[in-house]
Amino acid sequence: MFNHSRQGRIVRRFGARLLVEDEAGAVVACVTRRRLDDAVCNDAVLWEPQGDASADGVVTEVLPRTNLLERVDSRGQPKRVAANIDQLVIVCGVEPELNAGLIDQYLVAAENLPARAIIVYNKIDLLPDLQLPAALGDYPPLGYPLLLVSTKTGFGMDLLLLELSKGTSVLVGQSGVGKSSLVKTLLPDLDIRIGALSTMGGEGGRHTTSHTTRYALPGGGHLIDSPGVRDFAPGALSVAQLTRGFVEIGQISSECRFHNCTHRIEPGCAVMQAAVADGISQRRYESYLSLLTSA
Repeated sequence: MFNHSRQGRIVRRFGARLLVEDEAGAVVACVTRRRLDDAVCNDAVLWEPQGDASADGVVTEVLPRTNLLERVDSRGQPKRVAANIDQLVIVCGVEPELNAGLIDQYLVAAENLPARAIIVYNKIDLLPDLQLPAALGDYPPLGYPLLLVSTKTGFGMDLLLLELSKGTSVLVGQSGVGKSSLVKTLLPDLDIRIGALSTMGGEGGRHTTSHTTRYALPGGGHLIDSPGVRDFAPGALSVAQLTRGFVEIGQISSECRFHNCTHRIEPGCAVMQAAVADGISQRRYESYLSLLTSA
């Protein structure tokens, strides 16, 4: 018996129907077998041509993932969003006021995926004197790129496109920071693409943006987007996940007296000593403690 399986990548999913990009870059409408209900956007899959009235192909297998992005739904349950994420792009802005604690949460999520994290400070046109919030200075020394951009003037967008060309990215951040404007600037033909994919997916004339979708970027790389993805918020975290997510704390924690040190009250804690001696950011340490309390 011949094996007709081909490799592909899920571009979008709606119920049991999938749009799969094949190795040549063509998008194929597929169905999935019942046992593959957990397949999500950007999963690498095996599929076979089908050629009947229901679909052009059938997905037979989901290949191993490098990571899985999940968000917590309104009932507090984890919900799969997308797989195989290379970069978590954390968007903040001049307006609303910077929430550095939330940035720290996103960084913890990125480190635990794991995925590369990029911080984008948007609406820079509203800050003519370029006096950045002091908290933003905590991140570049830790190895996190900090990009200043404006969708209004185009400032910094070329550098952002360059960073996004390095893999498959997801934009996250609090409401009002301009994620939608960034997506529209990065994908100026977004409405046309949504319409084409909606038609292929059998949604008639409805041009829906509610489904998580993988888009090719003009400068290379891919962007995974949907309103649910943009509003992604990290869930509850363990002490080990927090320590891994605060990279500077993770680097020092091996010097603590106790291997299970929480870096809060224990004697001989190297992290507490570093915070007092300004070896690490006091603000970041306090952010860690705040997240530890709620863990």
